[in-house]
Amino acid sequence: EVQLVESGGGLVQAGGSLRLSCAPSGFSFDEYCIGWWRQAPGNEREEVSFISGRSGSTYYADSVKGRFTISSDYAKNTVYLQMNSLKPEDTATYYCAAAFGSGTLYPAEAYGYWGQGTQVTVSS
Repeated sequence: EVQLVESGGGLVQAGGSLRLSCAPSGFSFDEYCIGWWRQAPGNEREEVSFISGRSGSTYYADSVKGRFTISSDYAKNTVYLQMNSLKPEDTATYYCAAAFGSGTLYPAEAYGYWGQGTQVTVSS
């Protein structure tokens, strides 16, 4: 079965850190762009960070640059999102997603695989 298995997330105070993991099951991510979107209640879905499995190139939304780091472990077939200096406005459900291709950012409709979502809550 092809799926994205997410883990991580939780509740943390402002300024704290969390790490999200995303492990593709049933495919290798080296031909995919993989990363995270997030959506807070009442807000539109927004891109957060992505990595090209082929080149290792990365993309970060301006709102997370300098605080979040995306990385990949090919041996474990897993992608990680290290989130530091978290702010209350980072509170959202984070969704891992994968789009076939060598780029680092695609429109949401291009992502053919989605994880189940994990909640990140940052208290002030």
